[in-house]
Amino acid sequence: MRHVSASIGHAMTLSATRSWLVLAGLALGVTVTNGFARFAYGLLLPAMKSEMQWNYAQAGWLNTANALGYIAGAVLTMMAIRRVGPVRLFITGLIATTLALLATGANAELWWQTSWRILAGFFGAMSFSTAGTLTAGLFRNDPRRNALAIAILFGSGGGLGIVLAGAALPLFLEAYGPAAWPLAWYLIGGASLTFLPLALWAAVQQRAPVQSQAGHAPLPLRRMLPELAGYAGFGLGYIVYLTFLSAWMTEQAASAPFIALVWVILGLCISVSPLVWRPVLARYASGLPLAMILTGIAVGSALPVVLPNGPALLLSAVVFGLSVFMAPGAVTNFARQNLPPESWGRAISLFTVVFAVAQTLGPYGAGLVGDLVGDIGISLLVAAGLLLAGAAIASRQKPL
Repeated sequence: MRHVSASIGHAMTLSATRSWLVLAGLALGVTVTNGFARFAYGLLLPAMKSEMQWNYAQAGWLNTANALGYIAGAVLTMMAIRRVGPVRLFITGLIATTLALLATGANAELWWQTSWRILAGFFGAMSFSTAGTLTAGLFRNDPRRNALAIAILFGSGGGLGIVLAGAALPLFLEAYGPAAWPLAWYLIGGASLTFLPLALWAAVQQRAPVQSQAGHAPLPLRRMLPELAGYAGFGLGYIVYLTFLSAWMTEQAASAPFIALVWVILGLCISVSPLVWRPVLARYASGLPLAMILTGIAVGSALPVVLPNGPALLLSAVVFGLSVFMAPGAVTNFARQNLPPESWGRAISLFTVVFAVAQTLGPYGAGLVGDLVGDIGISLLVAAGLLLAGAAIASRQKPL
């Protein structure tokens, strides 16, 4: 009898170890699709802007192009997830995103940059939204561990990408000059290639909740409206900080090591943010977690402009970093706590589409405002206002 129970215990330990390893692989996928494909551009923007003589609107346009691709990818995923399945979508998206990152460094023309930013967004969305669905199936009988796994996926996955890019790219560009920006894209693409084996293995191990072909209940959209609207506010506001922070710091004559320090702190805080938010995500099935997270992002966005000094910038990176990647975790958790398993994929894809549509307006709009007033800092303040409005709406969301 003791031998049987020991065997069962050993099998459970192996199963738990395997689950954490699967999570690590899925999180590396998010490192590529979010940390690299979406946010490393903010670090390369000052060099590319000066080399190609872009204005703020043109520089912002490339992240808007990325977001337009993201919309198409999110919509396609929502339509295809029941037919194709999240595993295949995750794998296809991840491989194609890696290839798009490598291709971005090959040509300076705006049409080429636009094309590959669109494709990186398209395939990144495909992989990113299915990563949430696959992770929601881990630790199904342990809500606390499940909430932690979802938070780690979005927080530590994206945070690792920002730590690596933040530590390397500003110093690399200072050493080799702005003209070395194509090499920087090859570095990012090369790092993504090294993450592929574990990420692809993890996807193959995981079975997502079955998305039944027929008879599935429609999503209670009207009752989900405050959460959806709050998430739209997140899409509008958060991207401005990550697109223009380096450009704004460069204008304030910040040194490359200080820019690198701010981004590394930002990425580290993103990486540990799951531990900070774990109790909140596990406890509340309402819109409160999203409202609290959006408030943190808003404060982090406004701080560098309200108090333009070194310590405030570091504090801003801490507050913004502890909050920003927990918004996807909050809506994934909301879907998991309020909807049946067969609806998780559709719900998470819908949240991704809403977010993606809102996200397209942020970078280009912020660039236009920056060009109009001659100060990109004003755009950071406008973004903070939009985030606070999203927080107020999300706070009205009741459990379903």
